[in-house]
Amino acid sequence: MQELRDAPLAPLTTFRLGGPAARLVTATTDAEVIAAVREADADGTPLLIVGGGSNLVIGDKGFPGTALRIATRGYELVGTRLELAAGEVWTDAVARTVEAGLAGVECLAGIPGSAGATPIQNVGAYGQEVSSTITEVVAYDRRAGETVALTGEECAFSYRHSRFKADPERYVVLRVRFELEDAGGLSAPLKYAETARALGVEPGDRVPLADARETVLKLRAGKGMVLDPEDHDTWSAGSFFTNPILADADFAAFHARVRERLGEAVEPPAYPAGTGHTKTSAAWLIDKAGFTKGYGSGPARISTKHTLALTNRGAATADDLLELAREVVAGVREAFGVTLVNEPVMVGVEL
Repeated sequence: MQELRDAPLAPLTTFRLGGPAARLVTATTDAEVIAAVREADADGTPLLIVGGGSNLVIGDKGFPGTALRIATRGYELVGTRLELAAGEVWTDAVARTVEAGLAGVECLAGIPGSAGATPIQNVGAYGQEVSSTITEVVAYDRRAGETVALTGEECAFSYRHSRFKADPERYVVLRVRFELEDAGGLSAPLKYAETARALGVEPGDRVPLADARETVLKLRAGKGMVLDPEDHDTWSAGSFFTNPILADADFAAFHARVRERLGEAVEPPAYPAGTGHTKTSAAWLIDKAGFTKGYGSGPARISTKHTLALTNRGAATADDLLELAREVVAGVREAFGVTLVNEPVMVGVEL
């Protein structure tokens, strides 16, 4: 294991901001990961798990304990069964499954970060979520002091949520196992209307896997959601807020606020989200509350390509970012009575 003291964490995140860690350990095997976790737990040292850093907001004071960077590698494909080590680069793994002619994660192309993070957030985009293909997650259970294998059902997946996110201090993901589909080189049925339109087909249709992946990459790039060191619109955590899921009564009150503010003819986005609940669009709320693309005058601003991404224009601090995020949350709440919730994990800071 590699160990550094007073180690910068900003370069390990896609936001490129935040202070240092008192200690940074880089683990390249599952055994090293477990050893580092056990050591921190035995000493009572605060522990921060770092994968691809695409979902982290680290405070300017940094992290006072041990940051454990998981850099394990492992890609094993047998038939339609795929196993990824937690440190595998997710978007590279997706590309390899497409090359192998297997469907199930092709619309998750271009998402930054590591494979181990995908079950924590139940990563999803363009009509796919990892929960639909994950069969098992191998993790170190800090409470039990042993390695466990949790089935997809035991992971308790829901929208951008899981058992791991609900109990963040308990599990450290080591490996993720998937069951993909051999559809003769075709994608899974397309569920997202924007993807289908871009491909000139109807929702529910299948298309060649490579076409689906390339189309998603182009759509993501157009929104600043594919990492590019030269493009500050990609110095972000992707979608900073989750799409609100509202109970029926709350959605009715929100709907009334929309008509009062924007006119009787305006209908907000609305998607079924289980019995008695409706999901609406955080990006729509932000835009209609007056925070348009490129909003802001400081070093942290809304992306010029997508209202859901808050970005570091090159010299932002975590405080700059949080000031902007709080302004957006307050503005949306005042306009529509809906409170946005951050998607990235906050380390040493909060909204």
